[in-house]
Amino acid sequence: MVSTKRTCNRGVVLVDVIVGTVILGIALAVILSLASGALTSQRNGRRLTVASMLLDEQLSLVLARGADDYKKQYETKGLCDAPFQEYNFELEFDGGSSGDPYLVTARINWLEGSRPRSLSCETMIAPRLGDDPDPDRQPPENENRPS
Repeated sequence: MVSTKRTCNRGVVLVDVIVGTVILGIALAVILSLASGALTSQRNGRRLTVASMLLDEQLSLVLARGADDYKKQYETKGLCDAPFQEYNFELEFDGGSSGDPYLVTARINWLEGSRPRSLSCETMIAPRLGDDPDPDRQPPENENRPS
């Protein structure tokens, strides 16, 4: 009778070990799946952040240089500057005749894996009136300040 009880206990322990291993395997699979999803979301967020920064930079350049002459003097399509060569930009200009504002559409494109992605923004930029040169940004004279 002692040997039957010992065999029965061994069988219960073996079942407990198998069930514990299965539960541990499922828990690890869930944790790895969540970690993978978090890393993918973080990578996508970083790419969107970089694309929005590049989009803002392109629109700021158009605003600083003037929408009227920008498309005549500068590229409206191309690769972004280093270290962001995997992104490219496109600028489109509409309107701007007879003093009306320009409708400027800026678009940043990139590949995520093999899938193309893009981010775009439309804004209106008023044309520059007159031919005022950029102001002299130097102070008129050196100022002597006490140290």
